[in-house]
Amino acid sequence: MLPRFFSYARAGLCAGLAASILSGCFTVGQEFARSRVGDIKIGQTKKQDIQDLFGPPWRTGLEDGHVTWTYGIYHYYLFGSDDTQDLLVKFDSQGLVRSYTFSSTRK
Repeated sequence: MLPRFFSYARAGLCAGLAASILSGCFTVGQEFARSRVGDIKIGQTKKQDIQDLFGPPWRTGLEDGHVTWTYGIYHYYLFGSDDTQDLLVKFDSQGLVRSYTFSSTRK
């Protein structure tokens, strides 16, 4: 019974992959509250505030020794324009927003 399940699972996975390729699109990242970007205040907004506004970051990193959080959603299409938006938040050593950048291809 188990080998038959794996056969069905493999067939389903292949069908899903083929549908994605044929549709010509794929998505990376996670949605976030774009409308709340204006609530970020440099030197005032804390890490916890950012997490409360946008949820856990999609990616984390370091830039020049400062913690960075990235929120992003990237829809790529074989036909038509890509639809992307990202928010990069940099924190100072006290955990306050040092700077942020928001970019979007959405109108």
